[in-house]
Amino acid sequence: MLDQIPDAEQMTALIGKSLFEIWNKLCALIDEKYDMDCLWDKGGKAWTYEYKYRRGGKTLCALYARENCVGFMIIFGKEERLKFEKDRDKYGEEVQRVYDEAKTYHDGKWMMFEPVDTSMFDDFISLLKIKRKPNRK
Repeated sequence: MLDQIPDAEQMTALIGKSLFEIWNKLCALIDEKYDMDCLWDKGGKAWTYEYKYRRGGKTLCALYARENCVGFMIIFGKEERLKFEKDRDKYGEEVQRVYDEAKTYHDGKWMMFEPVDTSMFDDFISLLKIKRKPNRK
């Protein structure tokens, strides 16, 4: 667990103003569609912070932050991979590339995106819908 949740100033210092805006827009988009528990943690070896969306013991997705970089991770199990593969043509090239290059572990396919703008957000929401139906109107 984190000793202290980073504030806006600390996040801006870490990832930069434009990426902090992307981070906030992505959080707002997820919050608009999903009522989840949000948990801050240390980001492991590769990241400074992890911000996880969970409910009922299951993780929807996680955002990561490190110097001048934001990460968005979603993990697909077998059923979710089948759903994605059925509709993969509906996704942008970058999403398909990340999917194809993502390593598959025993618990699923770990897809890490590093958005620099909002261009993939529609695809992100579509990916999240495969994982879990939105629970906010």
